[in-house]
Amino acid sequence: MLTLHRDAEVRSRRADEPQAAASQARDAYAGKLLPDAQLRLFRDTQWEFSTRTIARGGPVHELPRADIQLQDLVVRSRGVEYDLPDYLSRNRVAGLLLMKRGRIALEHYDLGTDASTRWISMSMAKSVSTTLIGAAIQDKLIGGVDDQLTRYLPELRGSSYDGVSIRHLLQMTSGVHWDDTHTDPSSERRRMLELQIAQQPGAIMKFLASQPRVSAPGSVWNYSTGETHVVGALVRAATGMWCADYLSQKIWSRIGMEQDATWWLEAPGGLEVAGSGINATLRDYARFGLFMASGGVIGNERVLPENWIVEATQPRQVGNARVDYGYMWWPVARPNGSFADGAFSARGIFGQYIYINPREQVIVAVLSSRSKPKGAEAIPDNDFFNSAVDALK
Repeated sequence: MLTLHRDAEVRSRRADEPQAAASQARDAYAGKLLPDAQLRLFRDTQWEFSTRTIARGGPVHELPRADIQLQDLVVRSRGVEYDLPDYLSRNRVAGLLLMKRGRIALEHYDLGTDASTRWISMSMAKSVSTTLIGAAIQDKLIGGVDDQLTRYLPELRGSSYDGVSIRHLLQMTSGVHWDDTHTDPSSERRRMLELQIAQQPGAIMKFLASQPRVSAPGSVWNYSTGETHVVGALVRAATGMWCADYLSQKIWSRIGMEQDATWWLEAPGGLEVAGSGINATLRDYARFGLFMASGGVIGNERVLPENWIVEATQPRQVGNARVDYGYMWWPVARPNGSFADGAFSARGIFGQYIYINPREQVIVAVLSSRSKPKGAEAIPDNDFFNSAVDALK
């Protein structure tokens, strides 16, 4: 029987030197942490934050190996050909798993990791969090994406989120001001990090509610980790459950995960930091990719609404511009610019990815420890994913 982890079971950090841990978190987000220290941090399931368990359930869903294992592949990027060692070493990859039709074609660990290592998701958690909104709609706990946020979060009435729909929130088009620059200590994202470090319940939501509106809802796309924290609050308000517990009940405990995972909290007993901070193994991230590739069905039960995944993962028009962003999932085009494969990814800073290609039945999970939050990859990851699809045909 599944046991949900309530407040009494929330695990708090027991760091010997909490100030040093906080300093490491700041240095990591600033892109100033030295490689060995960063590796240790990314393998730490807590950092300086409290966590809540995402409980696994019954029998492990074994991932069989393909008859032919992929030893190398040609990675074509910007007119240059690379090989697998180039991608692994130059992009500082700690774990890589490629699957075709549910069978492992390549599994590689490096930088001191192995199959049991739980690794930080960073913003891959955003894609997981919005998937819970789909589950809540399927459960009829949320009416639909065009409902107003304040129907479920009345504390946002009178704030810049008043008049914002769930759809606007999921698309990051609320119009609420936010600067997500990790390396700028004055940005809202770094100020949110300080609130995470302070571990004060409710402080992040108060900070978000205080932000000004700078554009009409639905008119401008602006990447915002703050929006995902509101998603977590919405899941809690609509379902009466913490994100970690609802994720466990609806998905994690039912798709054969190998390990419990954990999720950072804003404070002991508080909301999950829904925009980051899931800690799970490489194989379990890949299993979540398989769930998404299944269309959101487990066994004979539909967990996500019909067509939810297509709607959540496709490019869309925002104002006068096409935005390659769905409900906090990233559509991935083929090299010719086509989205015909319906491919998409969850992605996080420092090089964390779950890539799903439904048409070709390819899943790629990547865990990395790059030198900077963004832009430190030598070989663009989407080029690697497309090359992997070609190699697995």
